[in-house]
Amino acid sequence: MEMIKIGGLETFSAVDFPNQIAAVVFMQGCPWRCPFCYNTNLQGTDGPDEVDWNKFIEFLKKRKGILDAVVFSGGEPLMQDGLQKAMTEVKELGYIIGMHTGGYRPKHLAEVLPLVSWVGFDIKAPFAEEHYDRATGSKGHLPKVLQSLDLLLDSGIDFECRTTCDPRILEIADIYTIADELKAKGVKKYFLQKYRPVPSDKVTTDAECSKFFNDKELLEYLRKTFTVFDTRM
Repeated sequence: MEMIKIGGLETFSAVDFPNQIAAVVFMQGCPWRCPFCYNTNLQGTDGPDEVDWNKFIEFLKKRKGILDAVVFSGGEPLMQDGLQKAMTEVKELGYIIGMHTGGYRPKHLAEVLPLVSWVGFDIKAPFAEEHYDRATGSKGHLPKVLQSLDLLLDSGIDFECRTTCDPRILEIADIYTIADELKAKGVKKYFLQKYRPVPSDKVTTDAECSKFFNDKELLEYLRKTFTVFDTRM
C-alpha cells in the first residue's frame, strides 16, 4: 500500500463520528494556516510519523466488535495520495469510514467518497474569497471548497457542516451569511463550535468567544434554517 503519514492517533472516541465508536487517524499535513488551529503540529508535511500503519491495522483487527468506525482527520487528510488505499484497507476489515475535511483537493475527495459513510465538513468563513483567505491563512482555496461541498451534496452521503467561531475572524453577522449560503446549497446539518484561544492568543476573552452562543436570535434563526443544528462548547 502507498504509505500514509500519521501524526497522531485516538484509539477510542465517541464524539468524532455521530453515533459510532471510532478510532481517529490524524493525518500529517495541511495546506492551510487557520489562526484558530490547535493541531499546528500536523500542519507540516515533514512532521514526525508517529504511527506505523501496519501496527495500526493489527490494532484494528483486535478491536473488531469494540470499534465501529475509523475517522480520517488531520491536518487535512485529502493532502495525502495514499488516503484512498488506506481507507480501502480499513473498510475491508469491516469498519465504516468517516472523514474530517475542509474541502481541499476536490478531485481526491471524489475518489474517496465511495468509501466514506460520513463527513464532517469545516466551513471557515462566508463564501467571499478575501474572507476565506484570511480565515485559512492562505490564498485561492475557496473555489475548491465550494466544489467539494457540491460533491458532498450530490453524493447523498451523510455529512455535517461546522464553523469554529473565532471572534478575531468572524462576527455574528458572518454566521447569518454562512447559514444563508449553506441553506441555499441544500445543507441540512450545521454546528457552531466555540473557539478556545490558542496559546499565542493572549487577548481574546471568553466573553468574546461566547457571544455567538449567547445570541438567542442567532441561535433561533439557525434552528429554523437547518434540519439539524446544535452548538459545541
